[in-house]
Amino acid sequence: MFPNCIQNLINEFSKLPGIGPKAAERIVFYLLEKPKKEVKTFIQAMIEVKTKTKICRQCFNVSENELCRICSDSKRDKTIICVVENALDIIPLEKTGQFKGLYHILDGKIEPSKGITPEKLRIKELMSRVEKEKIKEVIIATNPTTEGETTALYLVRLLKPLDIKITRIGRGLPTGASLEYADETTLSSALIGRREY
Repeated sequence: MFPNCIQNLINEFSKLPGIGPKAAERIVFYLLEKPKKEVKTFIQAMIEVKTKTKICRQCFNVSENELCRICSDSKRDKTIICVVENALDIIPLEKTGQFKGLYHILDGKIEPSKGITPEKLRIKELMSRVEKEKIKEVIIATNPTTEGETTALYLVRLLKPLDIKITRIGRGLPTGASLEYADETTLSSALIGRREY
């Protein structure tokens, strides 16, 4: 139906999460209507995302430097770590304005059915941080799904012997929900209502 170059681009956009074939077509035709300069700026921004970003050596967030903006912020409380499943979970938590500590990204959750075991997550790195950085509290903010709860319970079992405060974000989030899509009010309640293990 379309020339090969257009169909190829539609196919590529269709591979993006949340973008179906119709949305991909709209994006491609939107880009076709834009001046070349704007499209080049768009392409350059995509290339820079791949060439200029790296993973923060401390929390595993995306960054342009060795440490991300949060880890390098001297105003953050360096004695509290909030553990999340992925980098996208940080965004809504930050929007609440309630949390002033640091983060640790696990890069997933325990899902044996998909072959994701604790060894495949950044749990060893979390334990190392807690022991070396004089952490006083770990807030577990995994998603309230079966896998998120399994991961949280596994972390509690590992962290308990270290004699630190371990809390879980409150149930402001319904079971099965994702932090990525939660609103600021719900997340604020969840942070304030966190409970200790």
